[in-house]
Amino acid sequence: MNHDDPVLLHTEGRIRHITLNRPRALNALNHAMVLRIDEALSEAEFDHAIAAVLITGAGDRGLCAGGDIRSIYEDARSGGGISKDFWRDEYRLNARIARFPKPYVAIMDGIVMGGGVGVSAHGDVRIVTERSRVAMPETGIGFVPDVGGTRLLSSAPGELGTHLALTADAVGAADALLCGLADHFVPSHRLAQLVTALAAAGTAAEVEDTVRRHASPAPGGELAEHREWIDSCYGADSVAEILDRLGACGVPAAKQAAETILAKSPTALKVTLSALRRARRLDSLEAVLDQEYRTSCTALTRSDLVEGVRAQIIDKDRDPRWSPADLAEVTEADVALFFAPLGDRELGLHPGPDAVSVATD
Repeated sequence: MNHDDPVLLHTEGRIRHITLNRPRALNALNHAMVLRIDEALSEAEFDHAIAAVLITGAGDRGLCAGGDIRSIYEDARSGGGISKDFWRDEYRLNARIARFPKPYVAIMDGIVMGGGVGVSAHGDVRIVTERSRVAMPETGIGFVPDVGGTRLLSSAPGELGTHLALTADAVGAADALLCGLADHFVPSHRLAQLVTALAAAGTAAEVEDTVRRHASPAPGGELAEHREWIDSCYGADSVAEILDRLGACGVPAAKQAAETILAKSPTALKVTLSALRRARRLDSLEAVLDQEYRTSCTALTRSDLVEGVRAQIIDKDRDPRWSPADLAEVTEADVALFFAPLGDRELGLHPGPDAVSVATD
């Protein structure tokens, strides 16, 4: 094992360890890492000595902060197709994780965002700690939640997922558990003990039992007490109406949410809301990933993605100039283009009916 490799692999007992190893980049995923993780899963799936897979992140800042945004930014500026190839393999990996026949355990310690959610939250056993900050922050960079995120968020109780998708807010352990993004809370000081104990697990039941023995109740969250206004306001059929309800309900946190949303890309907001509603009506993760591949490929051709990354990551002036700049200027036809079939460039994970035909507005 080369300790400089971006993905480290080793086995302890019957557990195959996958460690994302770019700590200076918060373990952000690039194409080579996605392919290596997929290769590792192939090896583990057919190795009878391996009972489960465990994914962690190197360093103490997080599992994974997402995809390599700078690379996507440069590709979008050049008009190339590198990002499309990356997403094709990344989304296929997300689907594989969800269907992996052996327990897939993810330690979601620290920052877990975007692509980091994709390699963890589709797993069987998802562990958060008091340091966890879980988010799908795409609307803030002119993008739309992907890596199966629209399925995860649309499946959250009530309208919690809509709130998180539009605001791009990060949540801690208790709220990740409430939203169905995680299964267990394990204090960070117990993680080393847990990993050691997992080496003795030889079955799915033993893996689950080992995690439960190290788990404890999570510290209190924030979203549960806000369910009433979140469910009421975000149940609206349009972003504009959601904003109106947030502003009119009289709750300071709702007003703050509206201000947060208004700073995001108007196009990304409308496409995200449509993607969430459509995802609720799709029958599998694969169908949702097919839909997300369409929205991602279309976003790559739009100026908001480049501008959003410039403002948040490159120049860091936090002052994106969205185009269009106002929600009212984003038409239904503009939104529909993000869901249009890609012809022979489709991701093609779902063999059933076309996502557009089964999920109309």
